[in-house]
Amino acid sequence: MAVRIARVTIPEQKRAEIALTYIYGIGRSRANQILAKHKINRDRKVKDLSEAEINVLRQEIENTYTLEGELKRQKQMNIKRLKEISSYRGSRHQMGLPSRGQQTKTNAQTSKKFGKRK
Repeated sequence: MAVRIARVTIPEQKRAEIALTYIYGIGRSRANQILAKHKINRDRKVKDLSEAEINVLRQEIENTYTLEGELKRQKQMNIKRLKEISSYRGSRHQMGLPSRGQQTKTNAQTSKKFGKRK
């Protein structure tokens, strides 16, 4: 039986803490918070969870957090906004260069290479 939460198939052989991180928008700390809130041991495998526990997790995650497509859309909209207002960070995104102050003289060859294609 495949466990699906937020349109993502969760691996059954993994521990619950790790399996929840397969959902875009949930990291280790958030996964631990969710499991602690519902008093589920984070070391239990997903296949050992009961149907009721899975349903509780599914409802908590889908109703509380911004995940997957919506989160990716928000991220793209933020980058688009930076480009439209012609901020420094927006121009770096447009050119395909690092936007957080990293040096580009010796490092960042990959991003410089992809930036030239545009």
